[in-house]
Amino acid sequence: MNELTMNLKSYSRVPLYEQIYGYIKKDIQNGRIAYKEKLPSTRALAKHLEVSRSTVESAYEQLLSEGYIESEPYKGFFVAQTEELYHLEREKPKTAASKEQKRRYRYDFSPNGVDLRSFPYNVWRKLSKDILSDDRTELFRSGDSRGELSFRTAIGSYLHQARGVNCSPEQIIVGAGSDYILMLLSMILGKERRIAFEDPAYKQAYRMACALGYETIPVSLDKSGMKVSELEESGADTAYVTPSHQYPTGIVMPINRRMELLRWALKKPGRYIVEDDYDSEYRYKGRPIPALQGYDAHEKVIYLGTFSRSIAPAIRLSYMVLPRPLLDEYEKRYDFVHSTVSKVDQMIVQRFLEEGYYERHLNKTRAVYKSRHDALIEGLKPLQDILTISGEHAGVHLLLTFRNGRTEAELIRRAAEEDIRIYGMSDYRIRERGNEPPTILLGYANLTEEQIREAVKILESCFR
Repeated sequence: MNELTMNLKSYSRVPLYEQIYGYIKKDIQNGRIAYKEKLPSTRALAKHLEVSRSTVESAYEQLLSEGYIESEPYKGFFVAQTEELYHLEREKPKTAASKEQKRRYRYDFSPNGVDLRSFPYNVWRKLSKDILSDDRTELFRSGDSRGELSFRTAIGSYLHQARGVNCSPEQIIVGAGSDYILMLLSMILGKERRIAFEDPAYKQAYRMACALGYETIPVSLDKSGMKVSELEESGADTAYVTPSHQYPTGIVMPINRRMELLRWALKKPGRYIVEDDYDSEYRYKGRPIPALQGYDAHEKVIYLGTFSRSIAPAIRLSYMVLPRPLLDEYEKRYDFVHSTVSKVDQMIVQRFLEEGYYERHLNKTRAVYKSRHDALIEGLKPLQDILTISGEHAGVHLLLTFRNGRTEAELIRRAAEEDIRIYGMSDYRIRERGNEPPTILLGYANLTEEQIREAVKILESCFR
């Protein structure tokens, strides 16, 4: 294929690279561009469309990230195996601390950090004052058990625009933190379930499932995320996944694996996928990866989200989007369980969303984290002979895999002796493995660029 004809709109608010990306993605999904078909080179397509080559490169990079195309060295770009794509058409929604943690380190590379210096105090103060300025007694009455309708409507609108999630406000349930949401979800799903978790895993969710009495099964990862063949063999009926940015490895699940996962859920009645979209806002290469829920045409995905990671941990405001069969179960048996978030907090975050403050806050923090990310990558360059960096395109942490003979425990100990806290991959594994190369997680949200540079200079001698 030497050229692709598409009607680009230079006056559109949608960037040109997104228009190109969307056009090619749609043609691949619809089968107009077949598996293994070669795409035009970036130079040829840029010349044909009369756009810059970097614009086409950005579109191709996004398609690569999502698994729609593959790059073969010296040959070019080819359409990936997508011939059995789950169809995207769907019915329109109906209207309606451990001891170690107690020690204070000079430098703490926590992968769970949030930069509280960027918290929008003035805006938050203004919104709080506006909401409480009038005599509004209804704010202090018991509200909707799912969360206020206006707030859930604002969340639904944001999710559709930013994450490609398809839902109505009635499907959204608001709660104070992810732990509460998981406890409520366990009531809706029932206890007779076998839940498969990615291994390595987001341990808090795993610990919650164990504490709630579920049988849990670890499933290995490959370069595309959870292995569906192993999931099938496990006998699980529920899969807990983080497809947009696997925690902690940073793997982005490509479109083919997502379709495999959806087909797995469809094979037997009662199977569900829990999609934890915990930090999808922070991506440094291309646009955010669309949520798995947006591809689900058969009501098999339970979508979890939170504002705690993107605004502040103390906000304690999370939500889930229930597929309609589970929504029916919730309405019949559990809608007496009241929302644990005050109306005042809901209204503040609602206004924060509706008036554009949230988008501006994300843009600001994304730029701050990108600068810290770049400072960390730059500081680690002298160590490229002994380690490999991965997971660097999204989130607020990256991974260092070592090949200099030092063990994970040794690396952590040597850093701690210099008053630096780093985190080992073994803390996130469900099963112990003796043959894995030592891998360290370094988070950068809590540290300034200057602190990162200072700490990495010290770590250079610790790691060698």
